[in-house]
Amino acid sequence: MKRFNKKQRNILIAAFLVIGVSFIIWFAYGMEIFTKTQVLVEIKDEVFDTSYKEWHNKFIWGLDLTLVISAITTVVSGILLFFFRTKKRLKHNN
Repeated sequence: MKRFNKKQRNILIAAFLVIGVSFIIWFAYGMEIFTKTQVLVEIKDEVFDTSYKEWHNKFIWGLDLTLVISAITTVVSGILLFFFRTKKRLKHNN
């Protein structure tokens, strides 16, 4: 007995790919817990021999964004798996 039909199998493969890619992107961005849009950078002034900190606009993918994408993908794929299920016909004995 098959558990999933062809459409359901394709949905599962696509869902696992989306979740896997989101975790790979998170890993490539340095496995930060929270998504960041700015990074604090320390700049050293060679002339006056001082250093100061400055915010630079830089996007860093966080685990929170990865988990949101994973949750949305799981819910949508679950709904699609339900709608594309094979409907079994019941035999009526008359």
